[in-house]
Amino acid sequence: MREINIGLLGFGTVGTGVVRILEQNAEDIQTRTHGKLSVKKILVRNISAPRQMSGNFQLTDIPDEILHDDEIEIVVEAMGGIEPAKTYILEALRNGKNVVTANKDLLALHGQELFEAAKEAGKDLYFEASVAGGIPIIAALKQSLSANRISAIIGIINGTTNYILSAMTDQGRKYEEVLTEAQKLGYAEANPSSDVDGIDAARKLAILSSLAFNSRVTLPDVFVEGISKITPEDIKYAGELGCIIKLLAIAKQQNEGIEVRVHPAMLPKSHPLASVTGVFNAIYVVGDAVGETMFYGRGAGSLPTGSAVVADIIQVARNIESQSTASLNCTCYRKVEIKSPDEFKTAFYVRLLVKDEPRVLATLALLFAETNISFASIIQKPRGSQEAEIVLVTHPCQEVQMKEALDSVKAYSKVLNIQNVIRFEQEQ
Repeated sequence: MREINIGLLGFGTVGTGVVRILEQNAEDIQTRTHGKLSVKKILVRNISAPRQMSGNFQLTDIPDEILHDDEIEIVVEAMGGIEPAKTYILEALRNGKNVVTANKDLLALHGQELFEAAKEAGKDLYFEASVAGGIPIIAALKQSLSANRISAIIGIINGTTNYILSAMTDQGRKYEEVLTEAQKLGYAEANPSSDVDGIDAARKLAILSSLAFNSRVTLPDVFVEGISKITPEDIKYAGELGCIIKLLAIAKQQNEGIEVRVHPAMLPKSHPLASVTGVFNAIYVVGDAVGETMFYGRGAGSLPTGSAVVADIIQVARNIESQSTASLNCTCYRKVEIKSPDEFKTAFYVRLLVKDEPRVLATLALLFAETNISFASIIQKPRGSQEAEIVLVTHPCQEVQMKEALDSVKAYSKVLNIQNVIRFEQEQ
């Protein structure tokens, strides 16, 4: 039986999960690939650091011992970040090695360069683990749903923000309090900005959009807004409106082009994504032939992410055996325009603190009407003897219309504060 050697770059959370799965499921994997998959060498920063795992592999702190080892056919990049991961992947491809990566940061910015290098080398570049951990969404878009014209992807693809918003919704707690708890539990980093500001989800959405619409989308193309402004008051009003607030990654293909955006959204409680709570992820995909589908599971963690990496390793091993590597790398054969954020069209929730005086609501209606925005519903509640809180829910309008209306509202002397503005995501 042929042995296929693997070189692993990085031995952290993902790397240890990969080794553990390869060892504990070795017999089944061997049967499925008709070959023996062996981790030969692992790149680490400190060879002498204590580790819980041991095996027949060799630890090294010299990248070239993996990148230039002629016996290694598959290099797994589990380091994260842009550099030196990018350099190592390109070097591995140039040296005739197939690559499996979990690196969303790198693919969202430099995917085209990497895929071109893989094509030139005639080698595989697989990346299932780069989005949503153990959920097999990359393979689904590249293969299982490839007969469809995808019109929309709506995802909850960041477990940290979903945990925070779920706790705020279920327990009525404040954002800052739940964030601190998430950090103590290990769900959020010491510096959580990548998660709570929406950047992590935006990277993943760029990758998913490129696959779904067969046109290159990169991180700078994605409109991003985080969750730090969401308050218990907003969540309470969402409940009154029959909605729940989620950080959504939204990609839609329309006649005018592709829109890609990440932001908090009012989601109807009847939507399939509304029931996704805690650190779980889910991706809702709409295709012209298959209709509505949803993929659900753990979006992070050593074993869920390791599962996706090992699945890619198995497929690469099969490709090596059948001499069909590089057959399913880049699928971006189109060039579709990316829509400007001003062109996005949604309904809006606008929460205002105003002076509790006559004609204030009528004036607000006039200010919004000047940009052709009308209201679907209005909630007004007193806040003290001289103040009132007004929640306006608009009919769908373009972002540029809302910006113009809010500029007028800010200038209106009876408005004390614009408390929050949140978009709606309507059901398909």
